[in-house]
Amino acid sequence: MTPASPQIRRAEPADAPALARFAARIFAETFGPDNRPEDTAAHVARSFGPAHQARELADPDFVTLVVDGSDGLAAYAQVRRTTAPPCVTTDAPVELYRFYVDRPWHGRGLAQRLMEAVHGAASALGGRSVWLSVWERNPRGIAFYTKCGYRDVGGAIFMLGTDPQNDRVLVVPVTVHGLKGVRPNGDDT
Repeated sequence: MTPASPQIRRAEPADAPALARFAARIFAETFGPDNRPEDTAAHVARSFGPAHQARELADPDFVTLVVDGSDGLAAYAQVRRTTAPPCVTTDAPVELYRFYVDRPWHGRGLAQRLMEAVHGAASALGGRSVWLSVWERNPRGIAFYTKCGYRDVGGAIFMLGTDPQNDRVLVVPVTVHGLKGVRPNGDDT
C-alpha cells in the first residue's frame, strides 16, 4: 500500500451526512437505470437518509467501513449481526449488508482490500461466515463475490419500493489470517 492509497477506516457518527449522500448516489447510479424511478426513490428515501445512517453507525450490531479517497468517499461496506435466511446453514453467520465502490475506483484493487476489511469486521462481530444477498440481475456483483470465494446457497426476495426482486444468497467462511480487522470498539488491529 502506498501513502497515496485510499484508507479504510470505521465510520464515525460525524460521517453520517456524507455517508447518506454517497450511499444514495451510488445506489441510484447502480440500480436506478434498471428499475422504476419511483421504486428507486422510495428505497433511497427509506434506507439512506442522514438520520438512518446515524442510527446504523450507533448500532453495536453494525460495523460500517468507509474508504476515504482524494475527493471524498470512494467506497463503503456495512457488516451486521442479523438473522440469516434459512438457506444460510453455516455457523455464526454475519451479513455483508452493503458493499459499494464508486465507479472511478473500479478495477484498482480497492474492492478486494475492502472485502478483506469486511472479513475482519465480521470476525470482530463474532462471525465465522459471511452471507450476502445480491440482485440476480447484477452480474458484475455476482462475479466479484464469486471471485472472492462466495458460493450460492439459495434465493431471497428483496423489495425495491413496491417491486419484489429476486436476490441470490451467497456465503463464504470468514478468513482473517493476515488481514487487517476492525475491533468492535473501532480500533484497528
